[in-house]
Amino acid sequence: MVDAIVSFAVQKLGDFLIQEVALFRSLREDVQWLRNELLFMQSFLKDAEQKQNEDQKVEQWVFEINSIANDAVAILETYTFESDKGSDPGFASRLMACACICRKETKFYKVVKEIQSFKQRVMDISRKRETYGIRDINNTREGPSNQSAMVRTLRRTTSYIDDDHIFVGFRDVVESLLAELLKEEPRRSVISIYGMGGLGKTTLARNLYNSPNVVSSFQTRTWICVSQEYNTMDLLRNIIKSIQGRTKESLDLLEKMTETDLEIHLRDLLKVRKYLVVVDDVWQREAWESLKRAFPDSKNGSKVIITTRKEDVAKRADDKGFVYKLRFLSEEESWDLFCRKLLDVQAMVPAMERLAKDMVDKCGGLPLAIVVLSGLLSHKRGREEWQKVKDHLWQHMKDDSIEISYILSLSYHDLSTSLKQCFLYFGIFPEDSMVGVEKIMWLWMAEGFIPRGEERMEDVAECFLHELIRRSLIQVVDTFWEKVIKCKIHDLVRDLAVQKALEVNFFDIYDRRKHSISSLSLRHVIHGQAQRYLSLDFSNLKLRSI
Repeated sequence: MVDAIVSFAVQKLGDFLIQEVALFRSLREDVQWLRNELLFMQSFLKDAEQKQNEDQKVEQWVFEINSIANDAVAILETYTFESDKGSDPGFASRLMACACICRKETKFYKVVKEIQSFKQRVMDISRKRETYGIRDINNTREGPSNQSAMVRTLRRTTSYIDDDHIFVGFRDVVESLLAELLKEEPRRSVISIYGMGGLGKTTLARNLYNSPNVVSSFQTRTWICVSQEYNTMDLLRNIIKSIQGRTKESLDLLEKMTETDLEIHLRDLLKVRKYLVVVDDVWQREAWESLKRAFPDSKNGSKVIITTRKEDVAKRADDKGFVYKLRFLSEEESWDLFCRKLLDVQAMVPAMERLAKDMVDKCGGLPLAIVVLSGLLSHKRGREEWQKVKDHLWQHMKDDSIEISYILSLSYHDLSTSLKQCFLYFGIFPEDSMVGVEKIMWLWMAEGFIPRGEERMEDVAECFLHELIRRSLIQVVDTFWEKVIKCKIHDLVRDLAVQKALEVNFFDIYDRRKHSISSLSLRHVIHGQAQRYLSLDFSNLKLRSI
């Protein structure tokens, strides 16, 4: 991931050289030198990132390069931003011209000092590289031609397998749960689905939720994600919005309501309807207890589906409810799922098939591990590359199985420089968030993650998203005419994204318990405590986005 950050800094330095054509010769030479040196160091980063887990000195070397790259981006963007102030045409702007020139000169000399400081730091780092034995292992770079080829390839091959592929071996489960959902009984009942992360609980619930028979049987259907950190009032508001719509007047009214008001309002909306509510990813019994009072029992056959990792949450949700523990896949089912997700099954020769079966067997029947492994191997060509993946996995075996965290990590490290940044950016969204595709692509472009080349940036961004989906790192939530509209990231995959992002200061998530923020990150993420966050001291931050 540091490779991606350095690449971004190199791009910024290049842009700076182009835009600031009137730079003093000495500064121009220093900026060019810094850009070339960072570009050169990129070739050593792959080796360094592989060694850093075993060698603290190498880990520190990688950290120092990351810091320089982030600092370079921060100072250049600050200079550009300050220089652009007052540049709009108009009488008032012209009156401010002299002041603007003075301000620009001040910022200019700050850049001079910073670049000279960076130069010394880079020379120190370069000496350490030789001392630590970090070598160039021929890490290939992404150029415009590579981007164009990827766009053309993905345009030809992009399609999405229906969610039904997840339910290999679960047909009987789906039918049983559908029968329970459609059962003609007057009382409002709860169906609880539980099991460990990665088994497919949410996907199973969504399959039931979107079943044509379910759609036609319930007057109102709504879906909420609770997650580990939840706010009952926000959850109630979200359910109400999904039922009654989002006019300005109604939204203003909801913001003024107390929790009791929201409960009463939701009960009034639901009591005249036969409804289905999915309460996804419940971690504590208290979360369900705080919500269930708002779900009236009007003796009309309404239903609630709960998904949870916790057995006690599932079993105590409703004394007379239906509880199902999602099982692991059998060996045959696991292989079937792997082949359904593989991009080119026909290219799998017998030697590759034997390797794949060994790896799938060690996934322990966990669907998420299997589909991510399939996505990883889909981007590897030939028996030798598959053998390398197997060798890596076998080094991290535990109790004769491969931990899902290592399969996810291996898939992450297989991403290109630009894709790593795009993937990590999903970590800024709260757990279980459904992310609009258009929104995430525009954010990527605004942050500078999408390389400029022959293709339109929007097309490249869309292809990046498709590749993350193909690798099963991102999940499709909603489509329209085969075009992805909304997507999400699985909790376990998000944990990886957040972990990797924090390691390289890609972003920092504000923790109200520490009441502090990192001065090393360019991006700061706030989930729900905006007022407390904005009261902090920002003077020493290299802030790029909040």
